Amino acid sequence: METGRITPIEQVVWARLEAAPPRGDALVARLAVPERSSVVLAAVDADGRRHILIRLESLDEGIDDLDSRGIAVTTRDLRVSGHPTLRHIDLTCQDPTGHDALDLIGGEIALRLAEGRQTAAESVRSVLAKWRRFWARAPRNVLTKSEQIGLYAELWFLRFWLIERVAIDEAIARWRGPFGARHDFEWAGRSVEVKGTTSVRGIVHRINGIEQLAPPESGELLLFSLQLRDEGGALRNLPALIDSCRVAASVNDVAAARLEAALVAAGYTDVHRKEYDTVRLRTVREGLYRVEGSFPRITEEQFEPALSAGVVHVEYDVNLAGQEGLLVATDVKDFPAD
Repeated sequence: METGRITPIEQVVWARLEAAPPRGDALVARLAVPERSSVVLAAVDADGRRHILIRLESLDEGIDDLDSRGIAVTTRDLRVSGHPTLRHIDLTCQDPTGHDALDLIGGEIALRLAEGRQTAAESVRSVLAKWRRFWARAPRNVLTKSEQIGLYAELWFLRFWLIERVAIDEAIARWRGPFGARHDFEWAGRSVEVKGTTSVRGIVHRINGIEQLAPPESGELLLFSLQLRDEGGALRNLPALIDSCRVAASVNDVAAARLEAALVAAGYTDVHRKEYDTVRLRTVREGLYRVEGSFPRITEEQFEPALSAGVVHVEYDVNLAGQEGLLVATDVKDFPAD
């Protein structure tokens, strides 16, 4: 089993519980992720609602949270067959559409407890802080292939270029694209627009609007280009790259929270992880370009006196083949300092 990766609760666990439902106020329970934890249980009540129970020691802190949409958290005394009455943290899933998320929540809590760095209450709080955003703004649809490529490219730049040069909280704070900023990464004196492509016609990228390659008010604009191949035998994919970013951010609670907020804003949720796992990508080429001079782009200044009346949006493709003169770096070690 891979260390540090979430093992979600398997559907066979719920199937066995639901095959023999309890009566009244009772719960039926069994170990949720037995290979990870002996204190995290999956349970079902008489109304068919799914629960995650975390067994506490007598002095362990409890937690109560009834304000989260879709999930309720209480601490109460419960007796599980074969055990004395003990205090448990009880996470109740109130929305059946959240069952997939509940499986991941249980798996992540079990992982955190197995790592031994947090108490049960701290683990629940940390995981709920992340998943509360899921219920508040749950992305219900799988990202399209082009959206996955775009997000992958942004995360690649974040993980292998920016995080290598600046503090983790600052690096993630610079990722502004998911929140509606004009450029994907923005900070004082510089903006970076990120583009990913699987095109075989060259280093071809789609530009979404005339403003996308317009420079910031002060400072320079760079374009990071990531050329990829969609290959079944490739080692990397979007979930694995996100896992790597999460590990890097785990040393800083503010950075970790910012990362999860940006992922939700970008339309990503682990609920669709299995679908995203199937798109495997190999990096062919990466490069950072100055967007100036002969860089291929359409600008507002090229239209005199302005765009034709009624034109509200322009999309176009650029091919960066032959633009080596504007190439700043092909490796993070050559990334220009702030």
